[in-house]
Amino acid sequence: MLAGILLTLAIAVEVASSALLPKAKGFTDIPWTIAVVIGYAVAIWLLTVVVKTVPVSIAYAIWAGAGTALVAVVGYLFLGESMDWVKFASLTMIVAGVIGLNLTGAH
Repeated sequence: MLAGILLTLAIAVEVASSALLPKAKGFTDIPWTIAVVIGYAVAIWLLTVVVKTVPVSIAYAIWAGAGTALVAVVGYLFLGESMDWVKFASLTMIVAGVIGLNLTGAH
């Protein structure tokens, strides 16, 4: 239960940090760069706490898959990125994979 909450938090922090990358302007805008680096550090730290109780293959795959899908959604909704049927179908497959890993990891 706690691992699931921490993994969700790790994903949220990683997605927020990734969404801030354009503001860091190639790491030339120092305040935004610091925010991004701290965010990624916190996300990785939370992931290391999670893998104490969840196999790394499951935790990392969920973290990476959910993070990828959520960053794409955030990009579409808030950063003006495009969304076509191929991107949508690909995101759907990522989400299906994350669900499958959750079901497999639960047993």
